[in-house]
This record gives sequence, structure tokens and C-alpha cells, in this order.
Amino acid sequence: MPAQLLPFLVVVAVMTVTPGPDMVLVLRNGARGGSSVAWWTGLGCCVGIAAHALAAVVGLSAVLAASAAAFTVVKLAGAAYLVYLGLAAIWKTLRRGGADTQRPDDEQVAQPVGRWAAFRQGVVSNLLNPKIVLIFLTLIPQFVSAGEPKLTTTAALAAIFLGVAVLWWRLFSLLVTPLGRVLSRERVRKVFDRVTGTILVGLGIRVALDNH
Repeated sequence: MPAQLLPFLVVVAVMTVTPGPDMVLVLRNGARGGSSVAWWTGLGCCVGIAAHALAAVVGLSAVLAASAAAFTVVKLAGAAYLVYLGLAAIWKTLRRGGADTQRPDDEQVAQPVGRWAAFRQGVVSNLLNPKIVLIFLTLIPQFVSAGEPKLTTTAALAAIFLGVAVLWWRLFSLLVTPLGRVLSRERVRKVFDRVTGTILVGLGIRVALDNH
């Protein structure tokens, strides 16, 4: 096992539970489709992380990190995707708005996202997040002690990072269920979708304007 496993776990745990685009996406999908959809969204996020981890281990991520143009392209693509998800959420609430004058709130029919769509959103959101590349390239090497085999230790730490993410999203998806009950009414769900959609748009703009 890596010599600095314990401090690495502490840092990874803090980073994992810190709110960000992934948490907003999982929360939004889970509120619309329940804990199962939240879990599939989280799994998609983990697959995206696994792809970055594999790339980092074999050294491919270094190419992206070293190329300012490539990094910018991926960053802008990720920002555009977050903005798209946010605007799509807001647009759906506007489309549902016309039905409010025809049916009471309790009779509104929810339009939950499917498992595959949720999974795909999680994957794409993470694959287009260049910050994850930098996490693996700058964070993990700090916890590889002198004398340890770099490839093996890096792979082990990357696997641990992914394992923490899987456990977190499983726990978080179970916590989404009570929120889903609150959001069972159309009016509440509409406000929630607009708020989370606005947050996603804001995060996308922040990513696009971030110079780091």
C-alpha cells in the first residue's frame, strides 16, 4: 500500500464531497428520477474519472496539460455542456408552465430523466472537465514517496480516488430520495429545476472564464 495512504484519503474525501458541477447534476437528476437515477448519474461521473485516471497513469494526460490549445478546447467544450444542461433544465420548466393553467399541481406528470441519459450526462460532464486531468497530474504525484514504484503507486492511488468517488455517489444517491418526496409537487420541482439549471449555467460560465 502507498506510504502516504491516510493523508491522501483525507484530501480526496474533502475534494469529493465539495459541491461542484457533478453534485448539482446528480442532485438535479435524482430529484427528478429518484435515487436510482442519481446513482446512475454518479456512476457516469465515476466512469469519466476512471478514463482520466487511466490516461494519467499511462501519461496521456500530460500531453493535454502541456498543450494550452488542447486544454482550452476541452475546457470550453465542458463549459458549453454545463450551460447546455442548465438551459435545457430551465427550458423544460418553461414548456411545462403552459400546463399549469390546465391542471392542478398534484396532477402534473413528471418527466424524469432515464438511467442511460443520466449515466451519459455524468460521463460527458467529467470527460470534458480538464480540471480532473490536473488533479491526477498534480495531486497524486505529491503522495508518491521516494523509493516507491511510480507506476504502481500512481495506479493504486488513482484506483483509491475512484473508489472513494463510487462510495460517495452511492451514499449521496440514497440521500436524494427524501428530497424527491419534497419535489413531488410540480410547482416545487419547477423552482428547483430553474435554480439548479441557473447554477449549472453559472458554473459553465465560470469554467469558460477561468484562466487556470
